[in-house]
Amino acid sequence: MAVAEPKTKYDRQLRIWGEIGQAALEEASICLLNCGPTGTEALKNLVLGGVGSITVVDGSKVEIGDLGNNFMVDEASVGQSKAKCACAFLQELNDAVKAKFIEEHPETLIRTNPSFFSQFTLVVATQLLEDSVVKLDRICREANVMLVFARSYGLTGLVRISVKEHTVVESKPDHFLDDLRLNNPWPELKRFVETSDLNVPDPIVHKHIPYVVILVKLADEWAQTHGGNLPSTREEKKEFKDLIKSKMISMDEDNFKEAIEAAFKVFAPRGISSEIQQIIDDSCAEVNSSSSDFWVMVAGLKEFISNEGCGEVPLEGSIPDMTSSTEHYISLQKIYQTKAEADCLVMEQRVRNILKKIGRDPSSISKPTIKSFCKNARKLKVCRYRMIEDEFSNPSVTEVQKYLTDEDYSGAMGFYILLRAVDRFAANYNRFPGQFDGGMDEDISRLKTTAVSLVSDMGCNGSILPEDLINEMCRFGAAELHAVAAFIGGIASQEVIK
Repeated sequence: MAVAEPKTKYDRQLRIWGEIGQAALEEASICLLNCGPTGTEALKNLVLGGVGSITVVDGSKVEIGDLGNNFMVDEASVGQSKAKCACAFLQELNDAVKAKFIEEHPETLIRTNPSFFSQFTLVVATQLLEDSVVKLDRICREANVMLVFARSYGLTGLVRISVKEHTVVESKPDHFLDDLRLNNPWPELKRFVETSDLNVPDPIVHKHIPYVVILVKLADEWAQTHGGNLPSTREEKKEFKDLIKSKMISMDEDNFKEAIEAAFKVFAPRGISSEIQQIIDDSCAEVNSSSSDFWVMVAGLKEFISNEGCGEVPLEGSIPDMTSSTEHYISLQKIYQTKAEADCLVMEQRVRNILKKIGRDPSSISKPTIKSFCKNARKLKVCRYRMIEDEFSNPSVTEVQKYLTDEDYSGAMGFYILLRAVDRFAANYNRFPGQFDGGMDEDISRLKTTAVSLVSDMGCNGSILPEDLINEMCRFGAAELHAVAAFIGGIASQEVIK
């Protein structure tokens, strides 16, 4: 049997998250806590995606009830270690993934062996109670391990990411403006544009002038008569589009139509976005020997913007398809590529100098890494998440109240509060509300009391949780339904991959 090469095996996903993303996935070591349906569904997606290794931690044995909601166990597994059975089934899905299991209750590990978690890239913790969640979050933050919590409970569920800091270079936004610098052309682009004549008498040549040339030329013409400013008001923008129209010599000139459609690129503000400004102003951009590669490159970017960049980030260097003569298009492409390469070389030098200054090997950040950083410099992202302990002990009262009274969000907010209330209930009564037959009315009233006291602890006195949500929560009886678990596990695995 021929084994598929990783390149062809993961071909579809490589197109989505690229080689850097796939490499990060293949180097990742994932730990799963509890392999009920939510956990195994999350891990199944990661194993199929090709993570490097998985470790399944679960101290329970397979029971008859597990056969109804977990595809990773079968009749022959009843009475055996759940971690062992799930691990074997998961391994079958992708033999390239290293898989091992530990027969231990996650709560015990969290309590007695916190250093165990520091060996992983990421921990997926499922079905844990509040007390263990808070402890595990503290442990993972200290060890700089990413953490994703997933919980399914009846027909509801929750996914929560907890990471001290996650920096993204290739953020792949859905919509992003081409980096053409039509509003701020550099000298070489200006010189090229000056060699083109919009009043050329030959109609064939006229309809093959690329829209980049048309817009840079007309933006310059506009600025000369408007005190150096580009169109900004609605009237000015309309006037500018009329100016483009006036240069057409026939109605079938696609290049001028493209110029009118792309005119908004001239109106875009010059310089960097407020998001990038925030990143370069971050205290982490003041680097030292223990700074991550990302922040060292941000420090280089900050220097570049205030010096060679003249207020702009390095140029991306690619241009979109457009109506143009081949000769014009290739010349334009070259001008953009040359500028991008020159910017990247300057950035590389700045990064090397910073590394030297902080006492690190100047070549410790590779050329391709810096190149990718330059190409994505307008799309950088920094994500930071609150500690779970902080979320619980210091909730944002105004936000909680806002969502509780908003009809679109009150259900979700109610379930969020009730998911925490059932954990309090379990801590008091050693079982979940509605978990066993009988006493449903009593459980409903107990859960209501617990939820009311939780809402008041959160500082939202007087906020009412809908009765039907409380009844539903008791009706769920802490069941882990496969359809819900698959959905929650799917979201958790998506967040892990991101």
